[in-house]
Amino acid sequence: MVTHSSARVTHEAVYNFHDEASGVKAIIAVHSSALGPAAGGCRVMRYDNEIDAMHDAMRLSEGMTYKNALAGLPFGGGKAVIMLPASAGRPEFDRAAMFVSFGRWVEGLRGAYVTAEDVGCSVQDMQMVSRETGYVAGLPAQPGCVGGDPSPLTARGVFLSIETLVRHRLGSNLDDVVVGVQGLGHVGFALCELLHEAGARLLVTDIDAHRTAVAAQLFGAEAIKPEKMLDSAMDVFAPCALGAILTENTVARLKASIVCGAANNQLASAEQGQQLADRNILYAPDYLVNAGGIINVAAEYLRESRGSVETRVAQIPARLMKLVQQSETEGSAMNVLADRMAQDIIATGRRLRVA
Repeated sequence: MVTHSSARVTHEAVYNFHDEASGVKAIIAVHSSALGPAAGGCRVMRYDNEIDAMHDAMRLSEGMTYKNALAGLPFGGGKAVIMLPASAGRPEFDRAAMFVSFGRWVEGLRGAYVTAEDVGCSVQDMQMVSRETGYVAGLPAQPGCVGGDPSPLTARGVFLSIETLVRHRLGSNLDDVVVGVQGLGHVGFALCELLHEAGARLLVTDIDAHRTAVAAQLFGAEAIKPEKMLDSAMDVFAPCALGAILTENTVARLKASIVCGAANNQLASAEQGQQLADRNILYAPDYLVNAGGIINVAAEYLRESRGSVETRVAQIPARLMKLVQQSETEGSAMNVLADRMAQDIIATGRRLRVA
């Protein structure tokens, strides 16, 4: 039996799903539909309990509202999390069936939420979802269309933002600039490729030592133990793993002039944005700079061209610099200004344009 419930909190809706036969549980959080259907990826991982999973979905879906608004997309913010059951590591576990069930749940929302891949799932998983619903993107690219893994576009937007901030703050290009990349998943690894090609010196870390070793070999990077990364001297810190990495303690330890990475919800709380500003560390709001993936997903879903994706991703640095200049003029923290800009767009229903 599949059970379903919804609850209204600060979000428009939070949906809980449970397939008793397989033990699979999922939560879909719809934060806002002011600008269009809620859109955001599906995160698949183990959670200690349903409360943690719900909080993650709600936190991420709010970030998607702001991300889609600043990217100029006709979508609101949503996010799904699938709680991997205890049986997920066993041979009899049917991963394909899990995503088919998830597809039925998405279909049941009748377009209120559009899904795609995120941490823990793949293009192949989204193909299983598409068996049950059309409210899905991140599928294999068709001839003449965008699609597939959106990670390279996420990495591209972050790279362009790092390049722009280094030019602004350090007055240089990326040659010999030291960038610490934390997390070497699809996005983090793609970002390392771009940074290496641009001449940056890389410090890399990941909980998977094999990934770190591969990056060290391919990019001449210095491998850093995860617990030592935040104590390492670097020009740019690029968090590309999970969120809440910037706490009161870690910001105080940070030895970087710039923070610009792909991880969602990097600030443990809004206060860390001011703490970074007080330390004269230039912080790039994550939901602004990591929007390349959702831009690609949106273009696929709306059947737009590759050119439209490239144009929107190329606009990310201009939006970022608008905030930087405003921050330097007003003395306000970057996260505060980014939130305000997104909230204004949502309130007025207008699409952000950058000259």
